[in-house]
Amino acid sequence: MNNALGATTSAGPTVFVVYGASGDLAKRLVMPGFAALAAADLLPERWVLVGSGRRATPDEEYREHVRDGLVEFARGKNGVTDEVIESILPGLRFAGGGFTADDPGELLDAIAAAKEEVGEDAQVVHYLALPPSTFESYTKAIAAHDLAEGTRVVYEKPYGTSPQSFEELDQLVLSVFDEQQVFRIDHFLGKEATQQLHVIRFANRMIEQLWSNEHVAQVQIDVPEVLGVDDRATFYDETGATLDMLVTHLLQVAAEVALDPPADWTSDALAEAREAVLAKFRPMDPAEVILGQGTGYREIKDVREGSTTDTFVAARVWVDTERWQGVPFVLRTGKKLAESHQHVTLVFKRPLNSPQKDDDAAPETLTFTLSGNGSLFAGVTARRPGVSDDLVPGKLYLDLAELPNAEPLPPYAALLRDVLIGDRALFTTSNGLRDAWRVAAPMLDHRPELHPYEPGSWGPEAAEAIAAPYGWLTEQHS
Repeated sequence: MNNALGATTSAGPTVFVVYGASGDLAKRLVMPGFAALAAADLLPERWVLVGSGRRATPDEEYREHVRDGLVEFARGKNGVTDEVIESILPGLRFAGGGFTADDPGELLDAIAAAKEEVGEDAQVVHYLALPPSTFESYTKAIAAHDLAEGTRVVYEKPYGTSPQSFEELDQLVLSVFDEQQVFRIDHFLGKEATQQLHVIRFANRMIEQLWSNEHVAQVQIDVPEVLGVDDRATFYDETGATLDMLVTHLLQVAAEVALDPPADWTSDALAEAREAVLAKFRPMDPAEVILGQGTGYREIKDVREGSTTDTFVAARVWVDTERWQGVPFVLRTGKKLAESHQHVTLVFKRPLNSPQKDDDAAPETLTFTLSGNGSLFAGVTARRPGVSDDLVPGKLYLDLAELPNAEPLPPYAALLRDVLIGDRALFTTSNGLRDAWRVAAPMLDHRPELHPYEPGSWGPEAAEAIAAPYGWLTEQHS
């Protein structure tokens, strides 16, 4: 794939600044992603990573902190060995004293020293591994200390917690940075398997010919989770399933499925195609949304008393394009459900002269698994071998990890790599996020009733109607 304007195939000298460097996000995701790049030999030849935080911390102490985190969360995965971990540590620095518009702490001096080390022309990448409530103040601080020009900035999700807060944040960000400098992270778009969606579709005529309302009866995007939120209840209770997953991730995946062929295969063209189809998503009808809260959620430490935060959401969304008119996109996610998986399933209409007479028989499907390395399976109908004339469901399966020389990067490593080289194809745009908030606005303004459900179940029974008449197929065929 060709890169977008401004992107290159390799990164030059880089100063990578991680705000919130001692926090949980940096420890669990950002630094393991950085280590995976090191293991794949995809870091710039010359680089320095500066961790920014409030407490004055010697560089060696910060290195020990990073080492401990990598041993816990990265070692043994994605090629990250003890040797890889040790190779990273010398490039780490720490700038204490906090970072505000009034006081930059030690950061300006640390960046200047890093540039002296790797080159004055080094690019600077700001990574805000911080709670969303701090994005505004850190953006203002970056501007106040003249650290915006010519740099790149990465914002974690959620980028805004409501349509209004999104607009306020985005207006501020775009007053400091150009859109091309801004990378709004969405780790679902960074998944290797999510990227396969448009490749498998457009590179295979037999699949592309089926990718429309002429053949597809329903699209299911299903991301249930068995995990709870005990380790991040403070954050989750302010967001819930709708803001944490539906607006932030699932609508973007739906757009990846629904997009029309891009003008070309540059990063910009792919992002524009996703943005264009998001603009055609119809605002949600609250009557087509089911919210749920797992029994026992309110007893979790740090959850507010009497909380009405949703831990489950299922919604029906419509895409008003010629290709998808009349096809429901049904989305589901939730915590402490019966199973964890990440599936995108196209449910096909029955052939006109099908020998299959059973109206309740399993439909023909094409399912993309987004978790792990990804896989593709087609649910088909075949005759049972032998003397019987019974028609039975079967499955055609492709494990993408088994493709020749397959060495997929974990999502955060892939996204970090794209930031370093300036490739914005897998990041959400300002207009794309604005449309996601527009789609969700009616149900945020008029929140549906909250249904209780038991942990270990598939969520509220009322959610089954969202996926009618087929039901949630991955419960039956996963």
